[in-house]
Amino acid sequence: QLQASGGGLVQPGGSLRLSCTTSRSILSRNAMGWYRQASGKQRELVATITGASITNYADFAKGRFTISRDWTKNTVYLQMNSLKPEDTAVYYCHALDFALWGQGTQVTVSS
Repeated sequence: QLQASGGGLVQPGGSLRLSCTTSRSILSRNAMGWYRQASGKQRELVATITGASITNYADFAKGRFTISRDWTKNTVYLQMNSLKPEDTAVYYCHALDFALWGQGTQVTVSS
């Protein structure tokens, strides 16, 4: 019900845009979020966005990442700039109110 995509290998300082496509029903009834889980670590919040487009970011994401949603495409995006090796993780899309998780997309930041 949540299809995440857009991960890949990028050099430090580079950018990626993750996409999470879902149904209009889910998108309209949920705050949406991106979380990440690095190898050997717990899953952590990256950013969330409400139906009113109120956003919240983890400290490490502020100034570098932007979460947004496109109602015409039923998609939530995570634009990631100035990527660092420590951003390497599997990134998950999350529908907060329904407690739904996407399958995850791998982001690797390495030279």
